[in-house]
Amino acid sequence: MGRYLNPTYNGFEEARNSEIYVDKSGLIDITNKYLGTQTKYICISRPRRFGKTMAARMLTAYYCKGYDSRFLFDDLQIAHTQNYNKYINKFNVLFLNIENFRVKTRDIDEMISYLQKEVISELGETYSEISGEKFLSDALEKIFIKHNEKFVVIIDEWDSVFREYRDKPEYQKQYLDFLKDMLKDRDYAALAYMTGILPIRKYGTHSALNMFSEFSMLRMKGFSEYTGFTTSEVKTLCDSNNVDFNKMERWYNGYLIENRHIYNPQSVVNSISEKSFENYWTRTETFEALKYYIDLNVEGLKDDVVKLISGQKIKINPLRFANDMSTFNSKDDIFTLLVHLGYLSFDGGTSEVFVPNEEIKTEFANAVEGSEWGDISKAIESSDKLLEATLALDETSVARYIDAAHSSNTAILKYNDENSLSCVIAIAYYTASKFYKVVRELPAGKGFADMVFVPRKNVDKPALLIELKWDDSAESALQQIKNKNYVGALDEYKGNILLVGINYDKTSKNHICKIERA
Repeated sequence: MGRYLNPTYNGFEEARNSEIYVDKSGLIDITNKYLGTQTKYICISRPRRFGKTMAARMLTAYYCKGYDSRFLFDDLQIAHTQNYNKYINKFNVLFLNIENFRVKTRDIDEMISYLQKEVISELGETYSEISGEKFLSDALEKIFIKHNEKFVVIIDEWDSVFREYRDKPEYQKQYLDFLKDMLKDRDYAALAYMTGILPIRKYGTHSALNMFSEFSMLRMKGFSEYTGFTTSEVKTLCDSNNVDFNKMERWYNGYLIENRHIYNPQSVVNSISEKSFENYWTRTETFEALKYYIDLNVEGLKDDVVKLISGQKIKINPLRFANDMSTFNSKDDIFTLLVHLGYLSFDGGTSEVFVPNEEIKTEFANAVEGSEWGDISKAIESSDKLLEATLALDETSVARYIDAAHSSNTAILKYNDENSLSCVIAIAYYTASKFYKVVRELPAGKGFADMVFVPRKNVDKPALLIELKWDDSAESALQQIKNKNYVGALDEYKGNILLVGINYDKTSKNHICKIERA
């Protein structure tokens, strides 16, 4: 066993020995179908903390011919598939973690040279005929010709160059050319599996690695259940560990991939292990990464970020994104990158992005605090007091807090209709999501209620029906709730419902609030 050629199975064995382990070996059954075919090139990108390296280590342990790893797989899903015995421990595996090479070198020339020298040196310990070779592709070709032995090439952190040398396109192109030479049209490659955060970099309309089938947070095409934890897997974990599934769902669910709900795996594991629901995102990266992108001065970006923070969805066009971290021709490019980074979720059916869960909501709150448009954070900070005033039927205080939220957002948000009013109201009630599920445009009675706050399980608070008016009156908002019988959608809360009417007066530029018990 070596570092690069047929490396140890210890990484996957440690995962198997962990207290919390979810069987994702079905991924192997999919890669087995690509093996030795014209579609043998796979690139799967997903955010940090979504199990990329664990999957790479699992594939390494399965295919590697340097040992017998059946004891790690015989009790997993893959053992019951048709090709399990056909391919297990049958291939030379070449495992490359690009980040490990990059951090030891100063530039791309040195990195590629160091990588080739190290890997060829190790290959030479087994295959003496490659002594003196300078190029990895030539060494692998010579081994294949003499021994008829194919390789499964697994590349982890494949996009490290693009993340760390984001402003050096010449480095990026040189790196892509290296990968192309090593992999494209090479008979010695039985399978090439790359994983990272970003999809493959495009130059113009073409990619140097166009032989790869790409699977990302935008489009997984059959790999969705191996992108993170599924709902059924999380329910099983919660049941077996006596953890509240409803809280788990609110905190870490929300990634929508091929209409499948996916949870952040590392956050779920941390939450169960520590018996706590909180933002574990900051343990692997800071909110500064998010802050950098939402602070970019792209027309309309901040207006849409406010809408995202308030719980709305934004339609985007992800097709023009160059798959790097520096080429931004529109706000769509930034939002597409945030999908790949895990800060937004993407609905492929509607091409809309949205903030997926409570964990990421706190990241957005941290990012706007102290930024050049940090006044939003003032509204967020006051939201607990606003909710208290609402539950106390304190109409004057509610109007005052909403006025303050409006003033904080005026410089960013175009405040000219009920939709922008609803954004301000949602931000003003930002922290209410701890106690309520907030539903916009809920079908109710004879129409759609603007905003409905449904108490979460085991929360002893009244339901809230909020109707908004623009240059009308708060009284007419309350009357609309009654006339259209919106309370009919909340029958289970009968006797414990508050009706809230909010109007913005364009002349006085103040909000008026009226609250009644249903």
